[in-house]
Amino acid sequence: MLLQERYRLLKQIGKGGFCKTFLAVDEGQFPPIPCVVQELSPEYETFITFGQKAQQLEELGKHPQIPALLAYFEQNGHFYLVQEFIAGTNLAQVVEEEGAFNETQIWQLLEDVLPVLQFMSDAYGGLRLRNIIHRDIKPQNIIRRSPITKKGNFVIVDFTTAKIVTEIDQLTSETSIGSPEYSAPEQTKGKAVFASDLYSLGVTCIYLLTQIPPFDLFDIANDCWVWRDYLTSKISDVWRQDSKSLRLGQILDKLLQKTVNRRFQSADEVMQAMGMECKTQHFKLPNPPWRCLHTLTGHSGTLSSVNALAISPDSNTLASASDDKTIKLWDLNSQKVLASLSGHSQAVKSVTFSPDGQILATASDDKTIKLWRVETSKEICTLLGHSHAVKSVAFSPDGQILASGSWDKTIKLWDVNTSKEICTITGHKLQVNSVAFSPDGKLLASASYDRTIRLWQLKAFGRFEEKFENRPCYSLLGTLSGHAWAVLTVAFSPDGKILATGSDDNTIKLWEVNTGQLICTLVGHSWSVVAVAFTADGEMLLSASCDKTVKLWKISTAEEIVTLSGHIDSVSAVAVSKVTQLIASGSRDKTIKLWQLVEQRVGVARRRHP
Repeated sequence: MLLQERYRLLKQIGKGGFCKTFLAVDEGQFPPIPCVVQELSPEYETFITFGQKAQQLEELGKHPQIPALLAYFEQNGHFYLVQEFIAGTNLAQVVEEEGAFNETQIWQLLEDVLPVLQFMSDAYGGLRLRNIIHRDIKPQNIIRRSPITKKGNFVIVDFTTAKIVTEIDQLTSETSIGSPEYSAPEQTKGKAVFASDLYSLGVTCIYLLTQIPPFDLFDIANDCWVWRDYLTSKISDVWRQDSKSLRLGQILDKLLQKTVNRRFQSADEVMQAMGMECKTQHFKLPNPPWRCLHTLTGHSGTLSSVNALAISPDSNTLASASDDKTIKLWDLNSQKVLASLSGHSQAVKSVTFSPDGQILATASDDKTIKLWRVETSKEICTLLGHSHAVKSVAFSPDGQILASGSWDKTIKLWDVNTSKEICTITGHKLQVNSVAFSPDGKLLASASYDRTIRLWQLKAFGRFEEKFENRPCYSLLGTLSGHAWAVLTVAFSPDGKILATGSDDNTIKLWEVNTGQLICTLVGHSWSVVAVAFTADGEMLLSASCDKTVKLWKISTAEEIVTLSGHIDSVSAVAVSKVTQLIASGSRDKTIKLWQLVEQRVGVARRRHP
């Protein structure tokens, strides 16, 4: 079955009273990537509640241990959620295959999962900001990643029963929901609270320790849990004598309290009892100082997605490239179209100005690169040589060399003055998505679908002459690996010390150029990061994502500063002025938005994942 002409259902992997879960592939990506599709019954969801649930999942998917929401839609009378596929095994299967958990594994589970529950309920300054209760925490809904890692190893899935708690919920009841064996007493009566998820987590832990169904671990006659009776005698003796084991037992007992007010009230409380550092979630301040001042609508037609943007060195002109096969030049002072450049026979995917602003280079799916004279808007020449779509072009700092990255897996260097090909750089195993020169022109970075970034050292010469024609003009300096999916974009910081990369895995990574070491991973986008750009002072990084947003990050602290929202479809391009406080973003919604810093003080809102 094919949904939305891109999501192909492969097999059913789960079924509840109102939800079916399928393993699927997204054929709209190349190569196709696995995903999970959940079909919700219209008897359970209305259009309004479905939209609300989708918004919940978009917010929750910002956490690396919760699957990202990739899409949601209605088709053939059913509602569908498309979520990130998590490679791994749920804990019910793990216990069945490997046997009961030991104490160390339970500690690790709690250390991994409690910060996620904290993220969901999110208490800060006495306010509840997310207010989300999962309502179906159980072994089947916790996945252990494969391969196993030390941090963030467990992922909570299936939020179809999740709800946002409002003040009115305190006065009303609803039908019992969730799995009876793992549900808290108040939840079975339709009165789920935040501590209900903690109760379910406690029941999950004692099941994993004993491999005995929860109903059999409860003594109805004496109204108490008897899970310790099912531990092996050797383990049971340790639990009575070892101080750490005693503490874990006490924590589990408090998680399992029947009366809500005797139970842990928040994930924070449990983490404090465990001796964990509690990292409170911080959020973006309201009314951020960045504001959309203008929306440009010049590309028209069915295929008019804005694919790439570039701002001229003097910040007076904006160039935009589109699926409509054209490039438009905009006057940033009047927001009017100066010229429309035509000549490519397929979608234009990349655009860049030369350092002096006199030449514009464009790359297209038609396998060609074109050079244009900006002043006259006339084509200078067409560069031929790639055997597949060209996705990225970049000028060297001196403007003498142009680099191009293509889906033919190669990078080519061109002499801008003679329009001749200098050399072809090979090494990537899959398509090349992005290329960028270092500020000193000595290095070239390339990003590829093969999940790597390669750093190439260029020969130290100025103009290329015939004597270099048959000699390598580059050498591989190093390969950076770490992204889980295709690397889509790459950019050097103005001082050349940091390399930023964006990926299909929804993350941005910052790398130290000199050593090739990973500095940090920026997590916050809920979908692919398709473009990154540094501000002129190198203090901030911009990222554009298919999640319809642009984010600004503070480099020194690796913290998110603000999220720019307003596009109604995937953001596909971002550019920043080197002269003024101006950001341009382009989207599949056919528009370009111009964002201005309306206050000189940038409000920093800290938001770190646990």
